Amino acid sequence: MITYTNSITVEEYNMLRASAGWSVIHPEQILAGLKGSALIIVAKHNERSVGMARLVWDGGFAALIKDVVVLPEYQGQGVGTILMTQIMDYLKSKLKPGYIIQVDLMAAKGKENFYEKMGFLIRPRENRGAGMDLWIKG
Repeated sequence: MITYTNSITVEEYNMLRASAGWSVIHPEQILAGLKGSALIIVAKHNERSVGMARLVWDGGFAALIKDVVVLPEYQGQGVGTILMTQIMDYLKSKLKPGYIIQVDLMAAKGKENFYEKMGFLIRPRENRGAGMDLWIKG
């Protein structure tokens, strides 16, 4: 049975990133990033972290979903959907009448369809340019 929690170790975080082919992050940066997150959701199976998602939010109208990853052997079992649903439910719980929140994310290549099913729109489109990113290194 898969359970969901709000904590993850540095080692688990980097293990999940590596499983998706993403770069490993320095432990101090992970700790700072986790501390600065509005919400962290971690899927666990028998105490093993098998998926995660993280929300960076300014508390106002700008939110960014980061680090949505599920171990390959757990994909297709609804884990990613639950992770995303918990993040979206959290944001929706913060809405007051007249409020809006723009939720951004950068989909991994080939995963766009997963997010489209949840209502996200692919960029570019008629009034939005391409999503962009830049990594800087010390």
